[in-house]
Amino acid sequence: MPFIREFGSWLPERVVTSEEAGAWVGSDAEWVRTVSGIDERRFAKDEESVSDMAAWAGLDCLERAGVPASALGMVIVASSSFDRCFPGPAAETALKLGVPGIPALDITMASAGSLFALALARRLTNPAGPILVIGAEKMSSVVTREPQEKGVAILFGDGAGAALVMPDSGKLEILDAELASDGTYAADLFLDPYKPLYMNGRSVIMQASRKVPAVIRTVLQRHDIAPGEVASFLMHQANQNLIVRIAAALKVPLESFYSNIVRYGNTSSASLLIAAAEWSRSAPPMEKGTPVVFAAFGAGFHWGSVLARAV
Repeated sequence: MPFIREFGSWLPERVVTSEEAGAWVGSDAEWVRTVSGIDERRFAKDEESVSDMAAWAGLDCLERAGVPASALGMVIVASSSFDRCFPGPAAETALKLGVPGIPALDITMASAGSLFALALARRLTNPAGPILVIGAEKMSSVVTREPQEKGVAILFGDGAGAALVMPDSGKLEILDAELASDGTYAADLFLDPYKPLYMNGRSVIMQASRKVPAVIRTVLQRHDIAPGEVASFLMHQANQNLIVRIAAALKVPLESFYSNIVRYGNTSSASLLIAAAEWSRSAPPMEKGTPVVFAAFGAGFHWGSVLARAV
């Protein structure tokens, strides 16, 4: 059975307040907080690339795990904001980690990429060995494109998160995963090269608030676990209002959902693992067998849930 050994993260130094972001679109910080729950987000420097951020988060994860990069059998990088069509950031990231030559896989999936990567690593770690899963995004290069859309530009930030998936030991045992995709709504959230991001916010919120609770219930029901038994729900940090809706749909306390969107905004496929890294450092010790759920929803639409339990 596969395990998550450790998490890691990296965030840029520059803090962009919601007062500053709101001014871009002729609004104020209070409006930004009301529609998104965001007070701050981080923007990387021009010279800090997606692969740089991915490598820094990966190194943080490996250092915390006490595992050398030379032990890795594979690197998977999820990113939707790399600055060229191909190659993606995975090969460069592996090089910067000091492990050129091992398989390096790109998942070009916005928001849900890290979750799909975790589910894939669960399947591959037994033949491949330790797999470093990384989500890294430089969304500042997207949201600063003109014309800035009021409901989009204020949401996003930069950063990277990582998880080390092992075949034999770790702090969380990965029990199951449920993934889904539906291209019917592909036109409701997409990014063309060099153009502003387009998002039909009403459609995204409506679909996510229905599909995420359903996919969480599906994976829990297979193991006879009630939502109220889950210690923590770790989600893609898209919008605080969406997290509130999902908690209500599952009929669990909002406090069960770890949230850091107030500090970092929506960092697309990096957000799930950034949140997991912070949660793992601050959460009280859990009893063996305690369930933990990871979930995400993103462009495509792609969505899913991963079930783990404390070891």
